[in-house]
Amino acid sequence: MTLLADAREKWSGTVNTVTLGADRAAGGTRASVVTVGGGGGLPFAAFDGPIPHRSAVALEVWDCPPTDWPESLVSAWGDVLSDPAAWARACVEKHGADLICLRLMSTHPDLGNASPEKAAETVRAVLKAAGVPLIIWGCDLPEKDNLVLPVCSQAAKGERCLLGAVTEDNYKTLVASCIADGHCLIGLSPIDINIAKQVNVLVTEMGFPLDRLVMYQTTGALGYGLEYTFSIQERGRLAALGGDRLMAVPVICMVGQEAWRTKEARAAKEELPDWGNEQQRGVCWEVATAAALLQAGSDILVMRHPAAAATVKTLISRLTA
Repeated sequence: MTLLADAREKWSGTVNTVTLGADRAAGGTRASVVTVGGGGGLPFAAFDGPIPHRSAVALEVWDCPPTDWPESLVSAWGDVLSDPAAWARACVEKHGADLICLRLMSTHPDLGNASPEKAAETVRAVLKAAGVPLIIWGCDLPEKDNLVLPVCSQAAKGERCLLGAVTEDNYKTLVASCIADGHCLIGLSPIDINIAKQVNVLVTEMGFPLDRLVMYQTTGALGYGLEYTFSIQERGRLAALGGDRLMAVPVICMVGQEAWRTKEARAAKEELPDWGNEQQRGVCWEVATAAALLQAGSDILVMRHPAAAATVKTLISRLTA
């Protein structure tokens, strides 16, 4: 205990708390809500400062069957990949996801060019199928997202979803929608602490409250820039604890997206037999990436493989016991 007391830091700031989801008392329909942030010290160092809320684990759901996922990932989900509502239900009821991250990939011109109205139908179906808070993510094409996400925001009005993402060059449309419909917002930036802060400045200058803002500084997976990602996120957390209120927002990381685009996670055993079974290798790659980002201060981890998500939830429980 003496050693812990000697290691304790004195921080002047804390990370904002952000609550996702609205239950019936708050005017929504969610069976549960998730609150993240609030930390007053370094991650998992309870002697250093309060840790009032655990990091949350989201599972990714697409509104169309993924065409670029490896078989080792597709086989973990089976038939539900063709039905977003069934997929979301499985994430919660079978795999214990804290949140659902709905990716509206079918709206991309190269993947179906679905209409905003069709995307809104999917949002309603997923909200009905799963009672946890919802993250609504566009197709990452700004021109289309600016048409789709405001319609989806209106469809989910009152549910306090987390919508994303906005950048320093493209933020006004979605900020206005989230203000009008009571949602939270993801600020996206490269792995650059100054640009991340600039996005937060621009968003708050439009009157958006900091207690509904979450930050995403583009993530690198294990072996693909993870060390630099860790360093930038750590600097951001230290700035927040040092009293910088514009950096004192929770962090979300797209862990599954980054981990499963690596060759180490995707390659079949027949292609690289010395690397071992890809069914286990991809899961381990995703878990290792998530574990490192947790230590950097990530508050929401968006995962793809259900076994990886379960392992990370167990890790969080043990670290916060």
